[in-house]
Amino acid sequence: MSSVALPLTHAERTTTSSMPSFLEELLADQQDLTAVERFSQFHSGSSQPQQARYYSSLLPASPPGPGEQYAFEVDLDRCSGCKACVTACHSLNGLDEDETWRDVGLLHGGSVTLPVLQHVTTACHHCLDPACMNVCPTRAYEKDPVTGIVKHLDDQCFGCQYCILACPYEVPKYSAKRGIVRKCDMCSQRLAVGEAPACVQACPHEAIRIAVVKKADVAADCEANPFLPGAPDPQYTQPTTNYKSSKPFPRNFLPADYFAVHAEHAHTPLIVMLVLTQLSVGAFLVGQILQVYAQGSTLFSLVLPVQTASALGFGLLALAASTMHLGRPMLAYRAVLGLWTSWLSREIVAFGAFAKFAAIYAAVLWLWPEQQGAPWVFGLACAVVTAGLAGVLCSIMIYHCTQRPFWIGPRTFLKFSLTTLWLGLSTVLTVSVLAVDLQQPASIQQLMVAYGSSLCLALVIVAAAKLLYEVALFGHLFSKQTTPLNRSARLMVGELRVWTRIRFLCGLVGGIALPAILLNQTWGSASHSMSPAVIVGLCLASFTLSVIGEFVERTLFFTAAVAMRMPGSLRT
Repeated sequence: MSSVALPLTHAERTTTSSMPSFLEELLADQQDLTAVERFSQFHSGSSQPQQARYYSSLLPASPPGPGEQYAFEVDLDRCSGCKACVTACHSLNGLDEDETWRDVGLLHGGSVTLPVLQHVTTACHHCLDPACMNVCPTRAYEKDPVTGIVKHLDDQCFGCQYCILACPYEVPKYSAKRGIVRKCDMCSQRLAVGEAPACVQACPHEAIRIAVVKKADVAADCEANPFLPGAPDPQYTQPTTNYKSSKPFPRNFLPADYFAVHAEHAHTPLIVMLVLTQLSVGAFLVGQILQVYAQGSTLFSLVLPVQTASALGFGLLALAASTMHLGRPMLAYRAVLGLWTSWLSREIVAFGAFAKFAAIYAAVLWLWPEQQGAPWVFGLACAVVTAGLAGVLCSIMIYHCTQRPFWIGPRTFLKFSLTTLWLGLSTVLTVSVLAVDLQQPASIQQLMVAYGSSLCLALVIVAAAKLLYEVALFGHLFSKQTTPLNRSARLMVGELRVWTRIRFLCGLVGGIALPAILLNQTWGSASHSMSPAVIVGLCLASFTLSVIGEFVERTLFFTAAVAMRMPGSLRT
């Protein structure tokens, strides 16, 4: 039998029509917000960050106007040294484990009956005249024209670390993992939307705030030097951070680490670059002088191509070593961007020109030795020497601009100039003797009489002058005041005493004793008793010890150069 569908009753029709369809259920489900969406909708009507009520009083009421900029203001009476600011900065900025953009130091002073301790929190001071920006060869720093915040452009940086040497407050920090330098930017992205920087939010005592300062007032204050006891002279970069306290500072208020001295970083690639560039320039300089002094000499004509090629080789090796100091050497081409402000850019351009002129000059002497006396070849040699000396001058200015007393202009000028002459004389003497020994061994005595003895005499004089100048530094050990040069001298007789002994031993033997023996044998009655092999051996030994001694001296140049810094805590 077939079944017949019975019509629905009125009650059944009512029940069925009241049940939602599947489509209606889907549409209703889409109208229900998730927890995240409901949270976002709840807070979307707020014009300020949710935590603004806690720090709004620590931010300025309006942005900087013309002639103004943002600055940190630190109330020393409120700072307890808890380092909450350090932790917050590290966490919210995603810093490396050993990287800090904010540090806490300690000042102490007073008397036994009334000692005074003061913690100091410090970060980038966003200076009016930032040294980091002025020296950067890649223009990886910019000072915001509206806010005055000094920002580091990570993508532009190639990791030369020159800004670290130039900043007197140890603000830029090198990240070996990234191969670049990074620094505090006052959390500018947060500040732009009305949110306080990490350190301001985290301080439990509200010791840090953001203020608007007048640039003219900052410059005037820096003239009076009221910045902070134990801090570097503010006139150098004109820092904008305002440290205030209602309590007078004791006259003997000093950083806790004021009397501590520690060796600085050696910068090995820079050591190699500086020594070998000065050796190369010195060899070309001495060779040029001899070309005039020994004009027409057959022996010198025989030696000149070899001497030029060896000097070029040392110069190219130096330039290759310099790239090892870069965190991102593939971006070395950017070094010329700061030509108008950075001495490092100028050094690179000068030594680049030196290398090109030197390569052309060496090629000419090897391919067309008969052109040695031609005026245009002499002019090319002058261009090599001029470019090389310009590079050495730029090297001097690089370290002078850091304002470290150990690197101040006259000191660095004498050290670099005397190294250029010392190694130039030693190189030309040694290469000349080796070249003659390989081609005409019987003519070595003739070479020593012709100009070798003059090179030995000049070498003894230059080496003695340089060593005496370096010894003069130890006179600062008797200073009653703990000056930067006193600290450098203490390092050299203390933590760095082994390097100091090696330096003077190599200098005395290689620069004075062995050339004096050669000089005595050349001028004295016993000149016939010294064989060519002995002369070659003494020259090689003198050259080797001289180069080693200058490498060690340049190591001390970096490690004993006490850096200026903000007050720190005791280090063990």
